[in-house]
Amino acid sequence: MQIGEFSTSLSPQEMQQWFSSVLSTKAVSLSSFSKETTALVVMDMINGFAVSGALYSPNTASIVPQLAQLMKACRERELPIVFFADSHSQDSPEFLSYPVHCLAGERESRPVEELEKIGGYTLIPKASTNGFLEPAFQQWLKEHLQVNQFIITGCCTDICVQQFALAVKTDFNRRGIVSRVVVPKELTATYDAPGHPAVLTELASYHNMNTSGVEIVSRILTH
Repeated sequence: MQIGEFSTSLSPQEMQQWFSSVLSTKAVSLSSFSKETTALVVMDMINGFAVSGALYSPNTASIVPQLAQLMKACRERELPIVFFADSHSQDSPEFLSYPVHCLAGERESRPVEELEKIGGYTLIPKASTNGFLEPAFQQWLKEHLQVNQFIITGCCTDICVQQFALAVKTDFNRRGIVSRVVVPKELTATYDAPGHPAVLTELASYHNMNTSGVEIVSRILTH
């Protein structure tokens, strides 16, 4: 099958091979990013998604160790880290689409303990799937005008990660500023559910982000 062809009759394995032939699978080194212009974004690596709760997923839990290594490496290199945490009110309209999760002030809305201990990050609670819209992040951008490179990690690949990556990229485009938005596949995850197979959903998301100028890589090398 030639690149560019697509058939819904393909098996999941064939689809993965097709997307892999389209998307870059390269690894990039953290040392290639300037500490003056780069920020690490950690999306929703909190107890409600990675430990327990209605939206817990073992897929999300599985990326915690690698993400901890990257956070430590960023701290050593003095790269700023922005940590988003889902934090909802009891009457959040989001609960019309998803089960009740990550209520403000509850344990579910706190960072996973292994990552929380690393510290050194700016914690931004978010009340929707798109953290870019949070006033606290907009203020952070104003205070870090030199930052135009973002490494985006966490969950969910097809929801919060994708929405944030596309919003950052298109906002910088709108303002006429060249940016680099990088999403490492090894450090993003989504959940499995009926009608939501993680592998296929992630592949579609990576492809969508890639066609919008987001750089999809296999991993971030820290050594």
